[in-house]
Amino acid sequence: MATPPSPLPSLKPVQTRSRSPSTLPSPPTTPSGKEKPMSPIRPAISLNQPNSKKGSSKHNKIFRRVRAVFRSFPIIAPACKIPVSLHGNRLNDGHVHGGTRMTGTLFGHRKARVNLAIQESPGSLPILLLELTIPTGKLLQDMGAGLVRIALECEKKRNDKTKIEDEPIWTMFCNGRKSGYAVKREPTDEDLNVMQILHVVSMGAGVIPTGDGADQPADGELTYMRAFFERVAGSKDSETYYMLNPDGNNGPELSLFFVRI
Repeated sequence: MATPPSPLPSLKPVQTRSRSPSTLPSPPTTPSGKEKPMSPIRPAISLNQPNSKKGSSKHNKIFRRVRAVFRSFPIIAPACKIPVSLHGNRLNDGHVHGGTRMTGTLFGHRKARVNLAIQESPGSLPILLLELTIPTGKLLQDMGAGLVRIALECEKKRNDKTKIEDEPIWTMFCNGRKSGYAVKREPTDEDLNVMQILHVVSMGAGVIPTGDGADQPADGELTYMRAFFERVAGSKDSETYYMLNPDGNNGPELSLFFVRI
């Protein structure tokens, strides 16, 4: 008698683990469970290299140097009726003649030290960047109240061929009072980011957004003021930057004097 076939073992379904498509990481959270604000996307740096300085004729150089020497003298009210302006050594047209037009930008957090960047044009890399021991808000407030003159002095060394704009540190005087120091430094990524944001601005003032309001830095918002400056080279040991105001108005004025003594 044939034996019946043994029943087949029951097959259990096999569970396979399929790979889920890759997902973006969840945004970071704070200890309280709230999402952190995402930092703004920084623009790509597309600033141009400064143009090489073109040599001028010997006659023009001598003329500009003689003119600059007279401009470097203190302003004294003349006894005769000569049309001399008491606002930054400017004539009636609001411009300094014989100088080279540059772009100057004062920027920094209101409670932090102010930075001064000098550029050949608004879209070029800075040729000079100074950090001044004056809070940004204080300097802008003083400029709003009237003329501000900053004299930067350093010691003249014998047989030293360093250009005046390459001096590393300066003693600073603001409106005749000693106000600390000014230090030359190389532009950081933050500095270049500010210059890139402002590359389409030729003149103006305002606030540069730094992120979400809840992420406001302790030293205040990042403010800036940009204007044209006339650069007048008196000699290898003196150089002056005069801020230019549009249409010769009585807006904030700033004069910078670099002197080696």
